[in-house]
Amino acid sequence: MNRAFANILSDDLAGTRDFFVDLLGFTVAFDSDWFVNLQAPDNPLNELGIWRREHELVPVAYRGRAQGAVLTFVVDDVEAVYARAVAAGTRIVEPPRDTFYGQRSMLVEDPNGQVIDVSTPGTPSPEFLAEMREKYGS
Repeated sequence: MNRAFANILSDDLAGTRDFFVDLLGFTVAFDSDWFVNLQAPDNPLNELGIWRREHELVPVAYRGRAQGAVLTFVVDDVEAVYARAVAAGTRIVEPPRDTFYGQRSMLVEDPNGQVIDVSTPGTPSPEFLAEMREKYGS
């Protein structure tokens, strides 16, 4: 495999592009009337594509709202991203919270209704660590 990245469908390419640039600091690598390619500033191999929902390359049967998927982005400071999201009026699905598996995680909704998980590594619960030791060894 040479490359892998997620593509999301959008009715508003510019708004979706700006959402990810402003919230997560992506840079625009390519911008057209049907496709936008974003790259993480610290690693250009971390990419996100945005396709115009009604473009001919998107089969008609697959142009609906995404369901059953969550896009996850691991960042250094989820609290800073949360503050930017609140300031921008982003729909907050769940504010930052500590998870049992060791992430501080929040959920927001992008302009297309896609659920976005933003998290920062933290400390797993003792119970989770014990379960993992039992299952996989020390």
